This record gives sequence, C-alpha cells and structure tokens, in this order.
Amino acid sequence: MGLLVDGVWHDQWYDTKSTGGKFVRADAQYRNWVTKDGSPGPTGQGGFKAETGRYHLYISLACPWAHRTLIMRELKGLHDIISISVVNWVMLEKGWTFEANPGVIPDPINSANFMHEIYTLDNPQYSGRVTVPVLFDKQTRKIVSNESSEIIRMLTEAFDDLPGVLPGDYYPAEHRAEIDQVNERVYNGINNGVYKAGFATAQGAYEEAVAGLFAALDWAEERLAAQRYLVRGRLTEADVRLFTTLVRFDAVYVGHFKCNLRRIADYPAVSAYLRDLYQTKGFGDTVNMQHIKGHYYQSHVMINPSGVVPAGPSLDFSTPHGREALP
Repeated sequence: MGLLVDGVWHDQWYDTKSTGGKFVRADAQYRNWVTKDGSPGPTGQGGFKAETGRYHLYISLACPWAHRTLIMRELKGLHDIISISVVNWVMLEKGWTFEANPGVIPDPINSANFMHEIYTLDNPQYSGRVTVPVLFDKQTRKIVSNESSEIIRMLTEAFDDLPGVLPGDYYPAEHRAEIDQVNERVYNGINNGVYKAGFATAQGAYEEAVAGLFAALDWAEERLAAQRYLVRGRLTEADVRLFTTLVRFDAVYVGHFKCNLRRIADYPAVSAYLRDLYQTKGFGDTVNMQHIKGHYYQSHVMINPSGVVPAGPSLDFSTPHGREALP
C-alpha cells in the first residue's frame, strides 16, 4: 500500500507513530457528483450528467468500500450503463494493479497497468493514497469521485431516468435522518472499526478499537433482533454498507485483524441477517472469497509476512435465515 507525492509513487505504509499507534483514515479527495442533469451535487464541481456509457467504475472485489458500489450497480441494473474494471487482489509495492489473475478485468478505457496511473491521469501532481472505488468520466477523462459512500448514492438515483435502470430508492427522503445516524454508528464502530483494530500498532490503540467494534456489533445485534433491516421495513444503503464488512468478518477480520472476541456466527440475529442479505440478488453473487482472503493475507505483509492464506473457516451463507416475518 503506497501513495503518490506530487505525482510520484512511493511504497509507504500508514504512519501510526504520529498518532500513538492508532490508524487514522484520510478523507477521500475526489468528491464530485453525477446528477441527472449535470448540475453540481452536494460537493465538488458540476458537469457530470448521468448518461449511458459515459462512466467507468474501477473496483476491487476484495475491498469492502468498493464492494458497496458493485452491489448498488447490481441492485440498480446498471451493467449496460456503467462499465467496470477489477484490480488484482494482491496489493504490494506498486499498489493496486491489473496483473492477470482470475476475476481481474483489465482497464479498457486507459490501458492502465497500475491504479495510481488513473490518479495521475486526472492530476499529474496528485498527492495522497490511491484507493478504490474510483468513478471515472470517459468524456472528460477525469475522476468524478473516490468516495464510496457518495458513489452509491449517485448510483441509487442519478441514473433513474435512463432506459433499463431498475426501480429502487435505497436512500429514501423519509428515512434519511435515520439512515445517516445508522451509517455513522456502523462506519465508526464496524466498517472502519475493523481497520482501526487491524492496523493499530500499539496495544492501547488496539484494545480501544476492539472495544468500540464489539460495542457496535452488540448494538447491531439488539437492533436486528427486532427488525429485518437496519431501517425498519425496507432495504436501504445502510444494509449495503454493513453487509460488506460482515461478509468478510469471520473469514478475515477475526484472525487477520485480531477481532476475535466473538465471531459473526456467535451473534444469532446478525448472522441470520447476513445470510438474509447474502441470499438477496446483488449481494451474495458479488462476493468473491478468493479475492477477499487473498488480498488481506497476501498484501498486508507487516501483519502476515509469510503471505500464507488460511484454508478456513468453512462458511455457508445459504442456510435458511428465518427473517421473513420480521418487520
């Protein structure tokens, strides 16, 4: 995992010495929005109108943040509207690459070999981390956004007037306040919580992160014991955002990130909820455990120097979940 400094690639891990051993995630730098008419969104510049074939999505099947956007693309039926490239699951001294491997989809738009080339194509002097997902505009040859939470909102509604898009509002106006509150709890405690535990380099920082993570999972267990989804009565973006962490948890985060107080399998409601979502079109069919396990265990050499990928655990998300009757 590296970064660009004034457009030059550096193989450099996160600096946790200056933060007392805590992992601190930097904010995404590209925050433009695709809108129905090309008008500016909540942040960034305008000019990005929703059009068939104009945009390309760069993702990793391993990355939970990129996985969000792939699920939303499936839920909205955007296959013929937004094309995709998939990076290799191994991320080492050159960062994300398009080196051939099962499931990799090369870059047909810019013929990039490395993901950092997409960033310097947009800005030759870019400084910062090179992350996925990236929503790229083929017309202007600019990055629209590298903020996953905002990309999924664009996919939810910006393309609705185009032919072939499936119905479904995953950020409905009447539930936005509740969704925002849930998202904040899930992001801080769970989505980013596993990384704060896994990338901590001091015992106190690790213990603080793990305590917050499992407090948030306990909260989710209580909430999901009484209702089918995070927002009562309907599937929303909040469920998409939680799913991508949960589906990786027992396979990766328990062992690799030392998030081992409990497994998701030990939470009756959360584990049934995970199976419910997995069995929903657009969720389970976008999960690739080869990419997920291979990425974490082969890329994070400071955590797993051998690069050996564990054989287990054996996971079956296809068993009955019994949640159909919940409100």
